[in-house]
Amino acid sequence: MDNIRISTAQNIDIDYEIAGLGERIAARCIDLAIFLVIAIITLVIMGAVSAATSGTGAMVVLFIFIAIFAFYDLICEITMDGQTLGKKVLKIKVISIDGTQPTFGQYIFRWLFRVIDFGFPFGWGVVALVSVVVTEKHQRVGDILAKTTLIKTKPRTAFANVPFSFNMPEEYEPKFKEVLHLNDRDIELVHEVLTGYYQTGNANLIYTLAAKIKEHIVATIPEGMNELQFLETVLKDYNHLTANMSV
Repeated sequence: MDNIRISTAQNIDIDYEIAGLGERIAARCIDLAIFLVIAIITLVIMGAVSAATSGTGAMVVLFIFIAIFAFYDLICEITMDGQTLGKKVLKIKVISIDGTQPTFGQYIFRWLFRVIDFGFPFGWGVVALVSVVVTEKHQRVGDILAKTTLIKTKPRTAFANVPFSFNMPEEYEPKFKEVLHLNDRDIELVHEVLTGYYQTGNANLIYTLAAKIKEHIVATIPEGMNELQFLETVLKDYNHLTANMSV
């Protein structure tokens, strides 16, 4: 299976499997099924509006449906971390080929070139199908130009298999020596929360835990350091300080 490597802020390389043709097709079918239901509802509403008022009202309803269909992928991927409803069900998402979160411009590129990938003049998806099959990173035309691809959201390198340690340079200077007020269970909790964030992107626990750790060790987060960086630094500092104490 092809994969893409993402380096976390802690310099841990996590391998994610690139989504195959089957996952892409299944996700697209789910999205189209959703639109089929919406289309049926739209027709019912158009009929009711046309009977109650005029054909103008029905055309407005039709225009709204067309707009939703046209912008669905773009809006979903921007607001749902690279996923549509179909992608979310199949647990796949859009990501830059360098392993970073796609920019707004990359999402726009993918969306604009859907006309070539899935448009009627180009065979209703034949171009996308062939492109995904023949390209190394399974990219459709929009992906190639936007420098993105689709990955499975579950990493091939499980965090449970990543050693709970860091090879810190000897000259490393801890920023929070107060971390020695923590115990191993506290640090395990920090590691678990960071693991959950890396896998899901849910930052709620990051903010909560950072506030509790900051209060517990009576530390002040320096300007320019966010909560995620604070927890990562706490992990590094604890590892460095306890390793030197045991020498």
